[in-house]
Amino acid sequence: MITITDNAAAKVKNLLVEKEAPNGALRVFVAGGGCSGYQYGMALAQEQEEDDLIIEKEGIRLFVDPESAPLLKGAEIDYVEDIMKSGFTIFNPNAVKSCACGSSFDTADSSGQGQAKACC
Repeated sequence: MITITDNAAAKVKNLLVEKEAPNGALRVFVAGGGCSGYQYGMALAQEQEEDDLIIEKEGIRLFVDPESAPLLKGAEIDYVEDIMKSGFTIFNPNAVKSCACGSSFDTADSSGQGQAKACC
C-alpha cells in the first residue's frame, strides 16, 4: 500500500525519541483543500484509531485512515535533506496534478475540490 524509505523511517524514529513517544507512530492523511485539490498531512500519533490501517517498517508504524488510504495507494514517503529544503515528501502515483511545492495534489477523478489560493 504505502512504502517508507529508510531515510524517512530513521527521521520518524528520531522524532519519536525527541518527543519521548517511543511507542508512537506517524499518521499520514489526505484532506480536501489545498491549491490543487487535496493536501497531504502528517502528525505524530500516540494511539491508533479503531479503523486505521497500520503499516510497519524498520521498527516504526504508519497509521492511515480508511478515507485517505485509496488516495495514497502505492505512495512512497521519503525524507529529503539538502541545501534548499528538508522535510518529508510523498511520491504519489495517483496524483495527476500537483502544486509546485508538492504538498497539494489532485487525482484523475478531480474530486479534491481545489481552492483558489496561492501555492505554498
